[in-house]
Amino acid sequence: MGRKKFTPEETARREKIRALLQDEGISCMEDIQNLFKETIAEFMGNGLEAKLEDELGYSKYDYRNKNTDNSRNGYSSKKLRTNFGDVDVVVPRDRKGEFELQLLKKNQTSIA
Repeated sequence: MGRKKFTPEETARREKIRALLQDEGISCMEDIQNLFKETIAEFMGNGLEAKLEDELGYSKYDYRNKNTDNSRNGYSSKKLRTNFGDVDVVVPRDRKGEFELQLLKKNQTSIA
């Protein structure tokens, strides 16, 4: 049985993954799980930040184009259970409390 042939895109992606693992000093499964947890937290945080930006209608530092009386109001922390363990996600807030989470529901505690 021969080795699987990868597309150029798959080969490039696998090279990036190899480089990342080497740069981060990944040497065991626990290191990989921690990397996955960090990736999940970053993905969720970026998605929530983008959703709030879309809802408010202006980017984080673009005050001149602000056409709403609502604004950002810091962050709160949320702990999620995943297949890789607990992950702390930073959730942005708005001043009026109108920001409804779509990516994460209000009382959701697990994405496993």
